[in-house]
Amino acid sequence: MASSARIHPTAIISPEAEFGDNVEVGAHVIIEGKVRLGADCIVKHGSYLFGPITMGRANTVYSGAILGEKPQHLRFKDAPTTLEIGDGNTFRESVTVHRGTTHSMKTVIGNDNYFMVNCHVAHDCVVGNRCVIANGALIAGHCIVGDSVFLSGNCAIHQFVRIGKLALMSACSITTKDVPPFTMHQGVDNVVGLNLVGLRRAGMSHEQINSLRSAFRVLYRQGLPTGAAIERIEAEYGDVDVVQEVVAFLKTTSRGINPMRDRHEEAA
Repeated sequence: MASSARIHPTAIISPEAEFGDNVEVGAHVIIEGKVRLGADCIVKHGSYLFGPITMGRANTVYSGAILGEKPQHLRFKDAPTTLEIGDGNTFRESVTVHRGTTHSMKTVIGNDNYFMVNCHVAHDCVVGNRCVIANGALIAGHCIVGDSVFLSGNCAIHQFVRIGKLALMSACSITTKDVPPFTMHQGVDNVVGLNLVGLRRAGMSHEQINSLRSAFRVLYRQGLPTGAAIERIEAEYGDVDVVQEVVAFLKTTSRGINPMRDRHEEAA
C-alpha cells in the first residue's frame, strides 16, 4: 500500500487491498477483499467496495455507493468474479455496480464515465467510455453500452441489450431491443431519430451527419426488411466511417432493433 495514501481511522480496509499513490479513503468506508485502487482515487465516506475489483487512476466514489457486490442472480454460486474499472470515472451517491456471475465473466467499466445518483449497472455488463448514466437509470445484466452514450433519468434497459455509440435515451424510456448507434430513443421500444445534438457536440462533419440521415431514411422509412435495408445502406453510403459503424452494429444484433413509431422533428 502506497505510503502517500490517506485513510480515515474509522475506515475498515481488507489486508488484501492495494492502493496507489495519493489515494484518499474517507470515514466509515468498507473495503473488503482484493480491491486495487489506482493513483489519485478518492473513496468518500460511507461507501462500500467488495473485491475482486481493479480500479484505474483518478476515480471518485461518492458516499453510499456500492461497487463490486455479488450479482443479483439466483444461480450465482459465489464464484470469484470481478469488476474492472478504468480511469477517471465518477460514481455518485448510492450508485450500485455488481460484478460478474461466473469465472469467465466480469463487469467492465471504461474511462471517464459519470454515474449519477441511484443508477445501477448489473452483472456482466460492459460500459464504454465517456458515458453519462443519469439518476435512477437501470442497466440489466449482460448489456453492452457503447462510447458516449447518454441514458437520461429513470431509463431501463432489458438484459442482453446493446446501446450503440452516441445514442441517447430520453427520460423514463425503456428498451428491450438493441438501440442503434447515433440514435435518439424515447418511450418504450421507440427510436425517434438521430441524436443530432450529440453528433454535433462530438465534432462530426456535415458529410458524416448527412450520410447518417440518408442511411436512417433507408433503414426506417422505406419499408424494407432489415436485411435489405442494410444491403442498400452499405452499397450507397458504406464508404463513410460512421455509416460503417451502423452497418456493423446492425449485422451483429441478436435481439433486433427498435422501430421508429414517432418521428422527432429534428431527425427529418
